[in-house]
Amino acid sequence: MVLESLGRALHGALRKLSRAPHIDERAIKELVREIQRALLQADVNVELVLGLTKRIEKRALEEKLPPGMGRKEHVIKIVYQELSEFLGKPSELALEPGKSKVLLMVGLQGSGKTTSVAKLVAHFKKRGFKVGTVCADTFRPGAYEQLSQLGQQVGVEVFGDPKAKDSIKLAKEGVKRLKDERLELIVVDSAGRHRKEEALMEEMRQIAEGIKPDEIMLVVDGTIGQQAKEQAAAFKSATEIGSILVTKLDGTAKGGGALSAVAATGAPIKFIGVGEHIEDLEPFVPERFVARLLGMGDIETLLKKIQEVAEEEKLKPADMKAILAGKLTLRDVYDQLEAMSKMGPLKKLMQMIPGMSVAVPDEQMRVGEEKLKKFKVIMQSMTPQELENPKLLHASRIRRVAKGSGTSEAEVKELLKQYDLMRKFIKTFAKGRGPKFGPWAKLMKEMKGALPDFGSGGKTS
Repeated sequence: MVLESLGRALHGALRKLSRAPHIDERAIKELVREIQRALLQADVNVELVLGLTKRIEKRALEEKLPPGMGRKEHVIKIVYQELSEFLGKPSELALEPGKSKVLLMVGLQGSGKTTSVAKLVAHFKKRGFKVGTVCADTFRPGAYEQLSQLGQQVGVEVFGDPKAKDSIKLAKEGVKRLKDERLELIVVDSAGRHRKEEALMEEMRQIAEGIKPDEIMLVVDGTIGQQAKEQAAAFKSATEIGSILVTKLDGTAKGGGALSAVAATGAPIKFIGVGEHIEDLEPFVPERFVARLLGMGDIETLLKKIQEVAEEEKLKPADMKAILAGKLTLRDVYDQLEAMSKMGPLKKLMQMIPGMSVAVPDEQMRVGEEKLKKFKVIMQSMTPQELENPKLLHASRIRRVAKGSGTSEAEVKELLKQYDLMRKFIKTFAKGRGPKFGPWAKLMKEMKGALPDFGSGGKTS
């Protein structure tokens, strides 16, 4: 997940502090050293690290404890607050229903700009806005074809002409066309530039003069680390309406350096790319980002994902009543696995649950994901009657399903065992007898408050 090694290191430092018998000056200084080591390994600038950790140390040693809070909790809160502030203030891309907003995307070649355009329109389309894109990149061969393919994947209109030479004229025509269609977000993809920021800024100015965008967004490659500061600073000085999208934060040791370097310029980071898939884009909220790094989870983002998928799947109240009453079928399980796959990899979902984000080993997570995929294949080999009534699955049918799915009889039996446990757990949870403490209890409580009220049907036995 995002900056996973940094998250583990920070979480480990806080865990060591929480286990210390006394929180004295020595323990705080040790915590500060651990944080310094973690941030420097993540390619964060030395001066920024020293400034941050000095503030943490000073506050931890000098601040009076708030009423009702222990010293350990207070120090952890200080680390959380300082890291959140260190990564800048939250800034959102706000759209108004019925009004067109034009966003011009710029970036160096190879920064992931075109993919980020597709991710952005997918993000806002999911939220009910009318969106479209304009390919104004007349420089890179295949630019229109790439954006067009991504547009088809997302299901949005892409305006462009692979034979055109004048990017400014093309951008103006595209924006006018999509405005006439009353789209609420029009994202213009411009040509990437190679190394020379001056050329990038010049084209940005020329296209901006032609289309007068409401906002210009710079795409910064997260793998370049501290070098991101130069790009962000040059961009901020060139435009007053700029914002930043940092890409490739899913598998690089330099992600922390890029984020902190950009934040240090004061340029607002609005989105971060956290993977290769279209859905792997998140609004950048420093507090949530830091909470996940520290192992505190991100329930709000998880609930939003659940809600989006539920709306997409058009879950009926009657179906939910039956499931909560314990009438869970294997077809329901299959549908839920399909919905989960739309929410993203299991590892990302686990990271949003408090206490679970760094607790599950990579190997265990990998095995779990493989098992879920295998369960789906097994269910695809069952008849509609077997999916609706798993009690039909006796020895001969289990042999047939195992053979048809290329799995073993033991794996089919394991699926049936897990299904039975899931059915009993959901029924128990519906009756209010779920876990009372710990991360799962917190998740269940917040989910229960966020999901629609399906009436008393969920409480029948």
